[in-house]
Amino acid sequence: MTAVDLARRLPDIATVRALSQSFAVLDAILSPEGYATYAFTSRWGEGEELASMNNGSGDEYSIVFTPAGAFIRGFDHESPMSPFGDDDFGTWPGLIESVPQEFAAQVAEPAFCQYDLTGGLFLAATVCMWRLNGDPAWHTGDIDFPPAPRTDDPDGSTWMFDLLADGTPKAYRAYAADYFEVDVDPANVQHVFEHRPLTTDLVRRINSDTDLAALTETLETIGYPHA
Repeated sequence: MTAVDLARRLPDIATVRALSQSFAVLDAILSPEGYATYAFTSRWGEGEELASMNNGSGDEYSIVFTPAGAFIRGFDHESPMSPFGDDDFGTWPGLIESVPQEFAAQVAEPAFCQYDLTGGLFLAATVCMWRLNGDPAWHTGDIDFPPAPRTDDPDGSTWMFDLLADGTPKAYRAYAADYFEVDVDPANVQHVFEHRPLTTDLVRRINSDTDLAALTETLETIGYPHA
C-alpha cells in the first residue's frame, strides 16, 4: 500500500480527528510515564490542532487540523523515499508540489523539518496527504513510487497509518497488546472511542497504576472530556 491507497481508506477529517484523540487518551492512560506513541494537542496554533505519532525510532507522523481542512505528513526513516537519500535533502518528486496554498505553512513548519549538512531545514516526509473541508476525499501528489526494495510499502504509509485507517477498537487493542503488552477490555476501549467522559473507575480499569487526577493536564491538552 502507498499513500495513494491510504487516501482511499482514511475516513473523513472529523473521524480522523476523533480517532486521533482516542488513541492519545488510551496511550496516556497506558503509559503515564510518557512513553506514549500517540499524542494530540488541541492548542497547537491559532485555530489549529495537532495529532502525532512517534515510535521513538525515528519514524513519525503529524496531522494538522486547520480552519481550511487537514494536512498529513509521515516520515519513515528507512523508506527509499526519505530525503536523506537525496544529496540535496529534497523531498521525493511529486510529494509536495501540488499541496494547496492553504497548507503552505504546514509544509514549511520547522517542527516537521530536520537540518541538512549546511544547517538548513528540509521537510522530513515520505508521506504527504491533504484534504480541504469541501473535498470529498483525501489527496496526494502525482508520485512515481520506487519499484524496490519495498514495493509493498515504499513510503511507510502502510505500517505508520494502518491503525488510523482501520479505526476500530479491535485494532487499537491489538496495538496495545503488542506495544504495551496488556490486554485492554474491549468495553473500556469502546468507551474512549465513543468519547464518553473519563471517570476515575474507568482509568483504574484500564491501568491500575495511574489515576484520573494524574491525567488531568494531558486530557486538557488533548481536549478530551473527563469527570
